[in-house]
Amino acid sequence: MEAKLFAIQCGINQAIYCPDVSCIIIITDALYMAKIIFNSLTHTYQIQVIAISKNLREFFNKLPNNTIEFWDCPGDKDWHLHVQVDRETKSFQLVP
Repeated sequence: MEAKLFAIQCGINQAIYCPDVSCIIIITDALYMAKIIFNSLTHTYQIQVIAISKNLREFFNKLPNNTIEFWDCPGDKDWHLHVQVDRETKSFQLVP
């Protein structure tokens, strides 16, 4: 679960520094983890949530019309873009 949340964090972190991005779309098979981002209760993933919240605050402060969407893409479904999403996720190169 921590790895899934970290992947979401990395994706958001990369997107907010792209100058022409006004909509972030998170495609995940772990929508339940994405919901944790907006959970203000204390939980074991609080450090990651704080980092994600900081990035999202920066993203939304740039332009008030910026948006974020979460798409549920279960791995066992035969969605035509799932292969591409899976391939790109596995070849993700973290930029420090």
